[in-house]
Amino acid sequence: MSSINLKKIGDAQKKPAIVDVRSGDTVRVTQKIKEGSKFRSQMFEGVVIRTDRKDSHTARITVRKVASGVGVEKSFLIHSPLVEKIEIVHRAKVRRKNLSFLRNRSGKSARLITKNIDKATLNKEVSTKIEEAKTTIEDVTEKIADKVEEVAENVIEKAAELTEKAEDAITDMAQKIEETKDEQSK
Repeated sequence: MSSINLKKIGDAQKKPAIVDVRSGDTVRVTQKIKEGSKFRSQMFEGVVIRTDRKDSHTARITVRKVASGVGVEKSFLIHSPLVEKIEIVHRAKVRRKNLSFLRNRSGKSARLITKNIDKATLNKEVSTKIEEAKTTIEDVTEKIADKVEEVAENVIEKAAELTEKAEDAITDMAQKIEETKDEQSK
């Protein structure tokens, strides 16, 4: 398979709109978790310490938080269907892409300098893009449904024609059988 075809397949798996997440952002990730046959949503809030392959369908972020004095890190595939929403809470001023030095720090030394951003605008842009994508999907599904109805009507008409032809053929065969019986009896 050529790399162009692989890229098309990968692009088809991408979500239509995602937040521009950067290293140093404090994010709130809502993830679907399957328990038995049920799904529930779980939020994980922490600092993004790493971003990988942002342009790819395998884009990933690593989020770190400290829970009960223990550092917890989780990696999320941004385009995964299990990741419902990524919301930016704060944005910090950082000079690196990989903030692994935060693992060795605790307390005040682990704090990052926050930048003033308009969170509502950042998160709203994504929600409007998602709404636009949903309306586009709805339009496409309506067109597909109309086309399916049209094809179904054509199939029903063809089936009716074929059953008429089959009935005519059966009556013709029955007449021929009667004629041959009459000729044999004479």
